[in-house]
Amino acid sequence: MKKYTIHLTVNGEKHTLEVYPNALLLNVIREDIGLTGTKYACGTGQCGACTVEVNGEPVLGCMTLAVAVDGAEIKTIEGLAQPDGTLDPLQEAFLDTNAVQCGFCTSGMILIGKDLLNKNPSPSESEIRNHIKGNLCRCTGYNGITRAILKCSK
Repeated sequence: MKKYTIHLTVNGEKHTLEVYPNALLLNVIREDIGLTGTKYACGTGQCGACTVEVNGEPVLGCMTLAVAVDGAEIKTIEGLAQPDGTLDPLQEAFLDTNAVQCGFCTSGMILIGKDLLNKNPSPSESEIRNHIKGNLCRCTGYNGITRAILKCSK
């Protein structure tokens, strides 16, 4: 099978990659670029653990072909922290509110939470729960996650 050259900017860093036409964005991020914060869980677009930001919008990395986002700006969980390692306020809030247990859903939850806060800086608890409903958490019951996002609202 023929490989294609694609160009991605991931967390501000430019990458030129040779990928197969069926390569998933999730696998390219994890295996070719080496950023493992984005998780592979269900592989069917049902859980949200693989959520990344593509050109400012959340997408499921397990359902997105890498060739389809050629030229895109990608942000992963690793791209939220400052260059000096200072965590994003939402990452800090997740720690402060015990929103992290096993951690498997955390990267996707934080990215979908950031998406909501970018679109609506003052969401209600109901709006938060509605926005994160496509991301599954099997440990926390969503209360800590909701509190973390509320903590970062204005």
